[in-house]
Amino acid sequence: MRRPILAANWKMNMNSAEVSAFTNQFIPLVANADEVDIVIAPPFTLLDRLANEIAGTAIQSAGQNVNPEESGAFTGEIAAGMLADMGCAYAIVGHSERRALFGESSEFVARKAAALLRHEISPIVCVGETLEQRDAGRALEVVETQLRESLAGVSGDQAEQVVVAYEPVWAIGTGRTATPEIAQEVHGHIRSQLSAQFGDAGNRIRIQYGGSVKPETVYDLMSQPDIDGALVGGASLDPIAFSRIVLFQSQRNQ
Repeated sequence: MRRPILAANWKMNMNSAEVSAFTNQFIPLVANADEVDIVIAPPFTLLDRLANEIAGTAIQSAGQNVNPEESGAFTGEIAAGMLADMGCAYAIVGHSERRALFGESSEFVARKAAALLRHEISPIVCVGETLEQRDAGRALEVVETQLRESLAGVSGDQAEQVVVAYEPVWAIGTGRTATPEIAQEVHGHIRSQLSAQFGDAGNRIRIQYGGSVKPETVYDLMSQPDIDGALVGGASLDPIAFSRIVLFQSQRNQ
């Protein structure tokens, strides 16, 4: 059975005082959530503060992005080795906001994933279609292409270190959530592609759902056979809401 993974993507939110306030409330609430992996991706400026706050707990930190180069004249960028130095176990790559706002291609995402794996950091590789692509009947095609190209540099031996996040772009920050049936259809398709590409290892890769995940929607989504967790945006800024999402999944797996 795949171990669920619940990841908070704080995006460009929070300051150091708010991190402390969040963790002081959140950590006691999830102290017994032993059946899931809990990950928090703060802004880069807060990775050190978060590391201090979660020390001694099972909560892990993640970067929200990475540059594929090891070092060099890349002003404002963060290398995988820097994330490793901060203790990050995961990093998000290919998020729809990076693809849409910064023009990042799947080939570039693949380079980022490879860089992370070289430093033993698990990439959370995001894929997902826009509303226009879904309405045109191209959702599965778009996701399949993104996934294949974004994982092009991942070897069979590395496959199980990867996490895939399906995030329908039309459901991010809109309050709209894909129905469990829609989400499972795409997750099932992703599972088939992963199995075809990586064999048995593909069946062990965890696939998260991301797209306006809330405590009120998590039950039906996480009950689907190929949804192994969630990449949570807005709701993850609220320690109560995020703990409810984590605890549901933990209790379900007991």
